[in-house]
Amino acid sequence: MIHATSSELRMELPASPAASGLARTLVEQRLAKWDILGIRDDVLLVVAEFVTNACAETPFKAIAINLIREPASVLVEVWDGGAGRPRLRAQSPLTLDALDAVPDEAHWDHGGGWGLPLVQALSTACGTREDPAGGKWVWSRLATPAPRVPSDPGTSRPSRA
Repeated sequence: MIHATSSELRMELPASPAASGLARTLVEQRLAKWDILGIRDDVLLVVAEFVTNACAETPFKAIAINLIREPASVLVEVWDGGAGRPRLRAQSPLTLDALDAVPDEAHWDHGGGWGLPLVQALSTACGTREDPAGGKWVWSRLATPAPRVPSDPGTSRPSRA
């Protein structure tokens, strides 16, 4: 199920290996429609992290994703039915040797421990909240860039002849 308005995108997806890619594609299209491209990569990274973790918490069940346009930010929320909360893990070193030691291609980005620190660094605020109906929402608020102001306001006025 996908529902979109002028300021929201709400999706329910199966918690499958394809969910993260589909969520990123739909979120990217919505950000383009909103003309919020300055933080696109940051939002897509947060969406990928949250959706991947939600799928791991509740594999092959439903997850929900909300993208909400706010006056000065974008709010990303992902729901899953699991009880586990995000927690900091020890970060493994990002070296070529560490990447070469990955057992197979399907797990090349597992176990780094960098997800939560990256989300925290990109967000103005982030956290979790329990859902009264069960499960939890993991959320992140990312500031949108301020509107661009012309560097020389005098150039935008018509000349007088």
